[in-house]
Amino acid sequence: PYQCEECRKSFTGVFSNLITHQCLHTGECPYKCQECGKSFSISYYLIHHLKIHTEEQPYRCPEGGKGFKNSSDLIR
Repeated sequence: PYQCEECRKSFTGVFSNLITHQCLHTGECPYKCQECGKSFSISYYLIHHLKIHTEEQPYRCPEGGKGFKNSSDLIR
């Protein structure tokens, strides 16, 4: 396992868990949005965030036809 040098918490994966956790201590997140400068600890969060800068709305309500940027918004 991988261990955080700050608090000694252990993680099974260095990239998926430890780096994300270390962002809490350092405030530095490795994934940065080139549009607005916001940083994220996980690449998925950046990919999700990038949709706010586009007009893309790939998720459509089958009943009303309204478009959404994220599937979680469609489900609501």
